[in-house]
Amino acid sequence: MKILQINGSARSQAGNSTVLANDLVARLVAANPQASVVQRDLARDPAPVIDEAALGALFTAAEQRTPEQAARVAASDALIAEVEAADVLVLGVPMYNFGISVQLKNWIDAIARAGVTFRYTENGAEGLLKGKKVFVAFARGGRYRGTPADTQTPYLQSVLGFLGMTDVRFIYAEGLNMGEDAAKQGFAEASADIEAALA
Repeated sequence: MKILQINGSARSQAGNSTVLANDLVARLVAANPQASVVQRDLARDPAPVIDEAALGALFTAAEQRTPEQAARVAASDALIAEVEAADVLVLGVPMYNFGISVQLKNWIDAIARAGVTFRYTENGAEGLLKGKKVFVAFARGGRYRGTPADTQTPYLQSVLGFLGMTDVRFIYAEGLNMGEDAAKQGFAEASADIEAALA
C-alpha cells in the first residue's frame, strides 16, 4: 500500500487537520505495516499557483516551451505523479472562512489537468485517477457538519469525483474553538469517524 498524505494547513505540523491526518496515517500503517508513506506539507512545500504564466506554460506544446515554462509544468507533473502512484490519499483539511485553504486549492489546481487526470468524452467528463481510496480529515473551529455552511464536503466530493476518486471517507473534528470541552468532544467524534472509516 502506498499512502500519500497531503497536509493543507497553513500552520504546517501545528494544524489540527495535520494532527488528524497524522493519526489516520498512523492507524493505516499499523494495520498495513508494509505500507509506504509520502507526506507533502503544502505550507512548507507549496504547490505552484495557477496564474497567467502557468496557463501559458500548460497550453504551450512541450517542444515549444521555454526552460521556465518547462520547469513550471514539471512542478505540476511531480504532484500528479505522486497522486498517480498512491493507493490511498489522506487529506488534512482546515476550514478557513468556510472554504479550504489556498494551499490545498493550489494543489487541487495543480493535479486537475485535462488529458492527464481527467478527459472530456462525447458522454461528458471522465476522471482518470481511479481505484484510489481517499480519507478527508476536517478540522473546524465551529460545528458545520450537515449544514448549509459546510461548503467543503460537497466541493471536495465533487472535485475528487470529477478526477475519478469516488471512494471518499470524511472525518470531522468540529467545535475546536468553542472551549476545552467542545474541543475534546470534537476530537473524540473524529476518532470515532476514523474507526468507522477504517472498518
